[in-house]
Amino acid sequence: MNIFYNFAIYVAFFFLHIIALFNSKIRLFINGRKNVFTELKNHISENDRTIWIHAASLGEFEQGLPVIDKLKAEYPENKIVVSFFSPSGFEVKKHTSKADFVTYLPMDTPGNMKKFIKLLDPKLAIFIKYEIWPNLLRELRNNGVPTILISGIFKSNQIYFKWYGGFMRKALNTFSHFFIQDIESKKLLNTINLYNTTISGDTRFDRVSEILVQDNKLDFMDSFKKSSLCFVLGSTWPEDEAILVEYINSTSHEIKYVIAPHNIVAKDIERLKQKITKRTALFSENTEVVSGDPEVLIIDTIGLLTKIYSYADMAYVGGGFTRGGLHNTLEPAVFGIPVITGPEYEGFKEAQELVNLRGIFPVKDTTEFGQIADKLRLDSNFRFKAGNINATYISENKGASIQVMNHIRTLL
Repeated sequence: MNIFYNFAIYVAFFFLHIIALFNSKIRLFINGRKNVFTELKNHISENDRTIWIHAASLGEFEQGLPVIDKLKAEYPENKIVVSFFSPSGFEVKKHTSKADFVTYLPMDTPGNMKKFIKLLDPKLAIFIKYEIWPNLLRELRNNGVPTILISGIFKSNQIYFKWYGGFMRKALNTFSHFFIQDIESKKLLNTINLYNTTISGDTRFDRVSEILVQDNKLDFMDSFKKSSLCFVLGSTWPEDEAILVEYINSTSHEIKYVIAPHNIVAKDIERLKQKITKRTALFSENTEVVSGDPEVLIIDTIGLLTKIYSYADMAYVGGGFTRGGLHNTLEPAVFGIPVITGPEYEGFKEAQELVNLRGIFPVKDTTEFGQIADKLRLDSNFRFKAGNINATYISENKGASIQVMNHIRTLL
């Protein structure tokens, strides 16, 4: 099986080179890996003690930040190295102050991983949520590197739990410890004789809780919202916007809308603006103070959404019209406001639980969206109750990073 796996990795990388000629994201994926080993040699010396954290993409990095921050504070003599598999994580965080060095993870070939681990020489390896690479994990085990998974979550349909998944089960056996989100994951791991587990929950609860204590003031939001009710529509995709714009255009009540699209492409932003019949402004036109008293503000930049949510009375989180695409519902929920999403929320544990608790409301079309949006707007008691459900849920689920750090202290 190992031979077939390695062959598949080489074949995939070959075809990715071809796809990169026509796809800019894949081009970043390929080109970003060309100088990984040279950069490692330049940034990591033989005398360095390194702690290595691997994240698939930006979401997993954010998920791991509570642990990364604690590592930097408690082990300042160690270099914190963060690796990404996806360009969407690396390109955004390649200059982050949270790490001493940020790199791409090479493709999982035996030669690449042998060289990568030799140059990096980590004293501890931390994987966030998933990313199971057999050659990499085998190399870590061969070098005696303690390796832990944090905020892991497992499902019965994953290959590890199938009769043909022996090769990947063997890779899981290389982990020193699993910090997992729920009892279901623990039971599944037990079925394949993995008992080195702790149900710690999700470190994202710790991460979003930190948002509450940061400075969330934004002058442009103060001038835009004033005393109006504010509805923030975050991380939206065209499928979301088709419903949202129809609702915005059809309502006459006084309410301020903020739309923060997931993809910031100038022509798409302008197309969105033209579809809205209410007074609409772009953030790029009013970066300090929003002038002209617009009813709709489109955020055509990144990095502001978490602070903007602090001004919301209710929120919509995009991506829920594509299976597996729902964005982070905890970011607005932590501010104690109700959240609306699209219908595809299955597989997102926190969204499923908050839907059941009635803090998140999934909708499948404009009619359903209008019904719940109007109820939240008109019934303040209903709005506050739903928001309080969300805030309480997050508060009760904090603490995963503390359990992880207690274990790490036994390893370093």
